[in-house]
Formats: sequence, structure tokens, C-alpha cells
Amino acid sequence: MDTILLYVIAGAGLLVSAFRDFGKTKKALLKALKAFEVILPQFLVVLLLVAVTLAVLDTATISRFLGSGSGVLGIVIAALVGAITLIPGFVAFPAAAALMQNGAGATQIAAFISSLMMVGVVTLPMEAKYFGRKAAILRNSFAFIFSFAVALFVGWVVSL
Repeated sequence: MDTILLYVIAGAGLLVSAFRDFGKTKKALLKALKAFEVILPQFLVVLLLVAVTLAVLDTATISRFLGSGSGVLGIVIAALVGAITLIPGFVAFPAAAALMQNGAGATQIAAFISSLMMVGVVTLPMEAKYFGRKAAILRNSFAFIFSFAVALFVGWVVSL
């Protein structure tokens, strides 16, 4: 029901915008379409990877490696996967939701998402080029450590 309400509000806003200035509205819609065209391939690849992962790994396997019972090892695995994965946040959050629905724990998913957003193993060479090797390694190291703090905090909040 909430989704329908949001669509109605967005549609009403679009109509108001079109009545006020059709040219600007058309220009904005064309920009949005171009942005969507850029985002769509990345989104589809990650969606495909998540679908294949969920098809290959059953709920029991996901729970064993990333479930609440996986403990510290599950948190470390999730943080490492997040640190080396290069996917945008708008794709990562739905993927994380799908993993949680299939047995992954909140603490493990928090470690995955926080290390995904803050740590850049893949982008480390580029970061080192602009900020220096020492600064890039320090920033990524502190971010990786902080992702564990975030995960533990989320685990604590969920357990309340």
C-alpha cells in the first residue's frame, strides 16, 4: 500500500511539474532516462549474481556462513566480501535484503554493507595515486575496522 501511495505522489508531482513548465519536465525526464540507462547494466549484473547465488546456495548454507549463528567468522567473511566487492549502494541494499530474507544475520549484513561502502580494495590503486599510498592504506584499514564496529552496533540494536 505504501508503494502505491509513493507512486501516486510521484505521479502528481510530475503532473504539477509538467503543467508549470513542460520543457523543463521533459528535459528532467530525459536526464533521468539517461541516468537509468547507465545504472541498468550494473543493476542487472548484480541482480543476476544475487539470483544465481540464491539459486545455488540454499537457505541452510546462507545461514551457516552468514546467519546469526555464524558468529565472528560470518562477520569476517561478510566484511571481506564487502571490502573486495565493487557494486553501488542502490544495488547492494536490495541484495542485502534478499540475503537477509534467505537466512543471513543482521550483524553479518551490516558488516558486508559497511565494508562495501567504506572500503575499496579494488579502487585502492587509484586512491593511492591521488592521496598517497600511506593515506589510502590507512583510510581503508580504519574503514575496515570501523565496519566491524558498525556490525557489532547493529547486532546490539537488533538484539534489544
